[in-house]
Amino acid sequence: MWEIVKFLDDLNRWSGLLVSPFPHPEKLLPAEHIAFVTESISAHSEDLQEGPDSSKEIVKWSDFCSPLAYKPGEPLQLIAEASVDNFSSLGIAFLEDRLHMENGMVPHRIVSVHLEESALKELAKERKEEEKSTGMDAVTPAGKSGLAQAEEGKSKLEEEREKEETGGGEHHHLHLSSCHECLQLESSTIESVKFASAENIAELPQDCGGTGREKELQSLQKGIKRMNLAGKPPNVLIYLGSEAAEGRLEQVKAVLRECLGAESYTLYPLRQEQVLREPWVENSLLLLIATEEPIPEGIHRQFMRFLSKGGKILGLSSSFTFGGVQIKHKNKLRRVVHELVVSKKDSTEVKLSLLLSGCVFEEGMKGDGGTVKVLSRLSNAAEDSVMVHLTHGSHGGEAILSQAHLELDSNSMDVQTEEDFNLLKMSNSKRYEVLREILTCLGLSCESSAIPELTPIYLLSPDEEIHLAFLKWLEGNVDAEGLRASSKVSLKFVSSCESKVEVTPSLVPVITEMGSFSSEHFSLQTYQQHLHTKKLGKILLFTEVTTTTMNLLDGLMFELPEEMGLIAVAVRQTQGKGRGGNAWLSPMGCALSTLHLSIPLHSNLGQRIPFIQHLVSLAVVEAVRSIPGYEDIELRVKWPNDIYYSDLMKIGGVLVNSTLIETTFHILIGFGFNVSNSNPTICINDLIAKFNREEGTELKPLSADCLIARTVTVLERLIEVFQEKGPNGVLPQYYKYWVHSGKQVRLRSVDGPMAWIVGIDDYGFLQVHQEGRGVESVHPDGNSFDMLSNLIVPKH
Repeated sequence: MWEIVKFLDDLNRWSGLLVSPFPHPEKLLPAEHIAFVTESISAHSEDLQEGPDSSKEIVKWSDFCSPLAYKPGEPLQLIAEASVDNFSSLGIAFLEDRLHMENGMVPHRIVSVHLEESALKELAKERKEEEKSTGMDAVTPAGKSGLAQAEEGKSKLEEEREKEETGGGEHHHLHLSSCHECLQLESSTIESVKFASAENIAELPQDCGGTGREKELQSLQKGIKRMNLAGKPPNVLIYLGSEAAEGRLEQVKAVLRECLGAESYTLYPLRQEQVLREPWVENSLLLLIATEEPIPEGIHRQFMRFLSKGGKILGLSSSFTFGGVQIKHKNKLRRVVHELVVSKKDSTEVKLSLLLSGCVFEEGMKGDGGTVKVLSRLSNAAEDSVMVHLTHGSHGGEAILSQAHLELDSNSMDVQTEEDFNLLKMSNSKRYEVLREILTCLGLSCESSAIPELTPIYLLSPDEEIHLAFLKWLEGNVDAEGLRASSKVSLKFVSSCESKVEVTPSLVPVITEMGSFSSEHFSLQTYQQHLHTKKLGKILLFTEVTTTTMNLLDGLMFELPEEMGLIAVAVRQTQGKGRGGNAWLSPMGCALSTLHLSIPLHSNLGQRIPFIQHLVSLAVVEAVRSIPGYEDIELRVKWPNDIYYSDLMKIGGVLVNSTLIETTFHILIGFGFNVSNSNPTICINDLIAKFNREEGTELKPLSADCLIARTVTVLERLIEVFQEKGPNGVLPQYYKYWVHSGKQVRLRSVDGPMAWIVGIDDYGFLQVHQEGRGVESVHPDGNSFDMLSNLIVPKH
C-alpha cells in the first residue's frame, strides 16, 4: 500500500455525487466525521490477487460511509465521509482484506483527507454544473514511471508464501510496545534500581478522531492530507550487520534526523543478535539496512516476515534483496561518484551525483508475485538500475533498495578527489530531496520540526507557607551565587526573570518569584484546585521546555525535608527518557512530570518497590475515571507501567528510578500521558470526545495541569492504603482497570508455550497459568520492544 501526500490540485476532474450529504457548499463536515479517499482497481487486472476470503466477515464499503465525489479512471477514486468509528471499521476491514466494493472494483488504498471549505464549494459548484449520473467506468491507466508507477502496484501479491514465512499467516493489527526492567534489590548496597520504563508511543490506525493525521502543510497546497494506516509503532530500526562502529550508526542516524519529524519517530540500532531474539517485527515501522555484508539466511527470513506483516524496508547499498531481484557487481563503479536519474512520484526527474556501492540491480527475473519498479538508473550507456521498489505480502509490505549511498555526503572518507567532493556538494540538497521522497513513499512523515529552545524554571507552590519554608531552606543549601550543583543539572536560583543566566542542558536558572509566572499551558490555580495531598507535589519546578524532567530533581531530593514534596512539570521535553537508552516522544499536549517520594525500606511498599509502577499507572487512570461523569471513559492499565485506551492503543507510561540510602528509598517517578495531543496516536480528550458522541453527553476536555494534580493526589492515597494493607488493599481496583483479563501470553520466545494471565504476585510480577504446571510468576527478558513477549519463568 503506497501512502503518499496528495492534494486536490485539479477539482475539475472530480464529479460530485447526487447522494452527497452536502447540498450547500457552506456546510462543512461535522467535527466528529472524517473525510477520506478510497482508491480501487479493476478486478480483471492481470496481476490482481484473489478477493476477500469468503470465510471472513465481509464489510461493504457503502454501509459505513457516504460518498461525496468521484474521479473515474484507474485507479477509481472516491471521496467519502464517515463517523470515526465507521472509518476505523473500514480501515480494519481493509487491512484484513475484508472490504468489499459494490462496483466490482477491489479496494487498493485508503487515505484520510482534510477537505478545506474552498474544496467543498468547488465540489458543490462542479456538481451543480454537471448533474451527471454516477456511472463510474474504469479506464486504462496512463503510463507512469518511477515512484509514480510504483504507487499503483502494491496490493497484488501471493498469500501462500506469506503464510509459510509467518507460521500460518498470523497477523496482529493492534500491538503496542511496552518495556520493563526488573532487577532484584541487594541489601547493604547503595544503588540505583530501575523499574518499568515507558516505551515509545505507538502509531496505530484504529483510533478515534483520525489521530494519525499529520500537521497541515503551511502553503498554497489545497485538499487532502495523509493518514498512516500501517498499524506500526513509530520506531525506525537501523541494521548494520556485524559492524559495531558507533560512527557508522551515528552517520545513518544523523541523515535520518535531518529528514524525519523529530517528534514523530525514534531511531534505534537493531543488533545482529537481536534480530531473531527480540520481538521487533510487530513493533517497528521501518527497517533501514545499511551493510554490504551478506544477510544470513535466518535473518533474511525474519526480514521477510517483517515485510509480510506490513513492514517497510529501506536498503542503503546493502546486499538484501528478494522477489527475484538480484545484485550484479561492477567493480568499476565501486566508490565512484556518478550521475543518476531518479523518477519522482509526480513523474518529474531529478538528476544528481552520488557515491555508488559498485553494485547494480538485475532486471527481468520473475519474483514471488510482488511488483518490481525501477526508480533510478545511472546516466551511462548501460542505464544500470541502482534503485528499485518492491512489494511483498498482502498487508502493505514494501521495500526501496538503493545501491547509491544516500546516507553519505561530501565529507565521507570514500571521497578521494576534489571533483568528487564538488559534485557531491552540489547534489547535497537533491540528495535530501530524494531521501525525503523515498521515506514519504514508505509511509513516513518528513515534515520539519525544529527542536525548541530550553527555558528557565519557575519555582511554584500551591501553599504559600511551604513556598516560604523552601526559600528559607535554600538559604543554607546554595552557594553565594545561588547555585545548587548537581552532576546532571545544576540549578541557579534567581529572584526574577530579569536574570541573564543562560539556559543550558547542564545549568538552568530557577525563578523564585511566583508573581511573575504566567503560562499558556499550565495554570497554578488549576493545579492548586485539584491537588489535595499532605506532602506530595507541594514544591513545583515548572518549565516550558527542558531536556527531561527526570534530571531536574536530582540535586534537591536527598536533602530536602520530606514535607516539601518535589515535582517537576514540563510542557515539552527534548530528550524524554524511556527504558535505558530508549527515547520518549514528548509532543505538545502531553502531561509530563517527575515526582519525588521517600519510602521506608522496612514497610509494605519498601519491600515491594516494583509495585510503585503499578500504583502510578492506576493513579493516572483513577485521576480521570474518578471524576463524576467520566467513570466510563475507556482508560485502562497494562502491566506493568502503561496507560491504554481500552486494550488497543497506548496513551502513556511510567519510568521509576529508585536509590536506596541507608533505610530509605528515594524514588523518582517519571510519568507522561497524552492529554490533548491527538498525534502521534490518541489522547484522553479524544476518548472524551468519542464518549460524548456515543452517549450524547457534554463532558468537558481535561487539561494537563488538572490531571497531574489529580494523579499525585490519587497516588498518595494509594500509597497510604498499600502501606496499611499491602497488595490486597489496591489489587481489586487495579484489576478493575487492567487489560489482561482472560488474555494469553507466550513464554520464553515467540514460539514458546502459551499461558493464561491470572494476576500479579505479592512483589508485582505477572502470574500465569500454564497447563500442567499450575500458576507461576514470570519476569520480562529485558527486550527493548515488548515487555509481554518472551516472558521468563525464573529458576528457583
